Amino acid sequence: MTTDHRAFVHLSRRSFVAKGGAAAAAIGIGPAFAQDAKFPSREIKVICAFPPGSGADVFARYFAENMRPFLGGNATVIVENRPGASGNIAINHVARAKPDGYTVLIHAISAIASNVSLFKNPGYDPEKDFDALGSVSRLPFTVAVAGSSPHKTLQELIAAITAKGDKASYGTTAPTGQVAGALMKSILKLPIVEVPYRTAADSVNDLESGAVDYMMYDPIFAMPFHRSGKLRVLAVSSRERMQSQPDIPTMHESGVPDVDVTGWWGLAVPKGVPEPVRGQLSKAFLQMANLASTKEWLAKFSTDSFVIGAEEAQQLMLKDVKDWADYVRIANIEVKG
Repeated sequence: MTTDHRAFVHLSRRSFVAKGGAAAAAIGIGPAFAQDAKFPSREIKVICAFPPGSGADVFARYFAENMRPFLGGNATVIVENRPGASGNIAINHVARAKPDGYTVLIHAISAIASNVSLFKNPGYDPEKDFDALGSVSRLPFTVAVAGSSPHKTLQELIAAITAKGDKASYGTTAPTGQVAGALMKSILKLPIVEVPYRTAADSVNDLESGAVDYMMYDPIFAMPFHRSGKLRVLAVSSRERMQSQPDIPTMHESGVPDVDVTGWWGLAVPKGVPEPVRGQLSKAFLQMANLASTKEWLAKFSTDSFVIGAEEAQQLMLKDVKDWADYVRIANIEVKG
């Protein structure tokens, strides 16, 4: 083979590679996907922001396991718990993960939005660092009193804490409940004191003893105790009643107008995951979310099915960023360091 011929072959190969790369770019196939065309070819890590055994952990594990069959028969999905800082440890871990689709977050997407306003430096930017790929459920928080409390309605509780003035107190365990509780305090112009708890379980003895007058609990925790009589749920923080708990009135219809604070659960990935992989993950998650068995399971945990796709979920997350900034300002919530 002559020198000119060898040069021609070498250039032709380079030209072919270059044209192939350009073609891949033109149809939106990035290098990460080109190297992993059979996604998933290894285990997918679902990051959970709360410890094993928590309600959030139960949710993450159920959703992870039930979306797995829709990713392919050999797909492996594991849950990794990274608790702390009101979810920020897990959120930041995913934000900084390699954007290849193998590290995902199943979490309250509303919390990704809310923590931006609740912390001075949360460490991430929802718009720049995340793509939401869909949602599965939503849940308001509840106003709950001890089962032995004389108060049967939110109106009765409001009358009692109004009479107690600055000696009245309530407890919170999570951002959604913190905001709902602060809005109630602000709207009613009451000097009641907020008592934060690390977990809902930590607060039960104080509620039963009367050390706090009421609690802002998520329904996953509150409703089993409500059904057993250990707690009494007086109202929920959504504008409309829950589908799964239609007998419980809203705060809005119980004397605390214009409260509509809900959390919603979904799937998110770090910004930059190739579109074909995002599409496959979103499709699998939404197929799981639309199962009748999933909706029945959610109802048992006192949450409502709420299924929206990737584009709508992304827009809702960004809307929540703005809404939570307003909530924090209106409720005069002290931002954490």
